[in-house]
Formats: sequence, C-alpha cells, structure tokens
Amino acid sequence: MMGSGIGDLIGGSDKKILSTGNPEIDKKLADGLPLESLSLIEGENDTGKSVMTQQIIWGAVKAGLNVDLYTSENTTKSFLNQMESMSLDISDYFAWGYLRLFPMHITGFEWTKEEMHGILQRIINHIKQSESQVVVIDSLTLLTGYATQDDILTFLTNCKNLVDHGKTILVTLHTYAFEEDTLVRIRSICDAHLMMKKALVGDKYVMVMEVVKVRGATKTTGNLVSFEVHPGYGMKIIPISMARV
Repeated sequence: MMGSGIGDLIGGSDKKILSTGNPEIDKKLADGLPLESLSLIEGENDTGKSVMTQQIIWGAVKAGLNVDLYTSENTTKSFLNQMESMSLDISDYFAWGYLRLFPMHITGFEWTKEEMHGILQRIINHIKQSESQVVVIDSLTLLTGYATQDDILTFLTNCKNLVDHGKTILVTLHTYAFEEDTLVRIRSICDAHLMMKKALVGDKYVMVMEVVKVRGATKTTGNLVSFEVHPGYGMKIIPISMARV
C-alpha cells in the first residue's frame, strides 16, 4: 500500500514541497517541508540546527528558489566555507544573488529593548519587500536577550501572515534560551517543527532529527533520522537502530 506523502495531501501532483536535497531526510519529512509555511528547527548547542538549515537552503536554491538568510551564527565568509565543507558549494548562487546573507550580529554592539523591537519590525518589512520566496532566520536565540516574549510571539505571528502571502519561512532557536511557556506557544504557531538532539552510537555522538510535526502530513510525527557530518563529504545518514536517543 502506498503511503500518502504531504504533496498528495496539499496539492496532488503539483507538489508544493521544499526538498532538502537529501532523499533520506526528505523521506522522513514525507517528501520535504511544505512551501508557504513557517517551520521551526529547535535544539541545544551543536545538535545540527545550522547543518539542517544549510541542507534546506541547498535544496531551495537547487529548486530555483531565491533565499534570504538572516544569521547571527555566521559571517558571510564562514557560511560559504561551511557549505563548501559539506560538499554543498553554494558560492555561484551567492555570486548571482540567488542567495543573500544578512548578518544580524555586530561584535561589541548591544541592542536595547526599544532598538530590538524596531529591528524585529524591520526584518518583517524587509521580508515583505524582498522577492525571495524562502527566508531563513538562524537564530531567534540572539533576539531573546533583548526582546520580550510578546515581541517574539508578535514577530512569529507576523511571519505567519507573510506565509499566508506566499513566503516560506524557517526559524531556528536554542531550546535553553526560552521559557517553557514561550516554547509551547512558539511551537504551536509553526506549521512544521523539527527537534535536533544528540545520541550515542557506540562510543561516539551523532546528530538526530525528530520530526515533531509537519502540517498536512499524518504519518511523519515521531520520525527520526540520525546523521554525522564529515568534512568534505557532508551529511552521512546513520541507521537509527544503531542510535540510542
């Protein structure tokens, strides 16, 4: 019996799906993330959030979509170097303007709450005016030190409105940086939720992605995929039976 993928549920043969460019990961997501959705990638430090984000950006540009990346995790140079080390050489797409980077972190600069409130609104306005179909914010964690819970939730609600007008938005966050109540509300706003964690395989740690929810897909919840990242090769999927989460 054939399982119905997310594409069948939200558009038949005209699949509105954002592939990660990695078939193994797509399979766990019922073909990929839904386009025109708000997705959340959550986890602690060094659990593979940026790796997964980079894989999704690769899938987007390979599918002919333009991407805007707002990042507090990388400089432009370090991002391009990381992508290349994962065998996802994105430099041509960057050079031609299909991928645009907006670093959010300025060393030695402290934002006040008032300025942060303005910056969140400016990001929303910027996304609204951009012609890019896919927007990645890596990560929301930087903003928590300066923004109230209400500011963050308002920002995500504004993102949701942009999704209704055709944007595909992906945000990452560090679980430790948010109160449980705020996390519950953030997760409920998002259409897709991926949880990143680490697991022990033998004597070494691997990264594990749990698909907590994907809008429109009934059979993906609880799906796990485990992987390692090898310099010069990229993501290598590890059989989940070997991983103890």
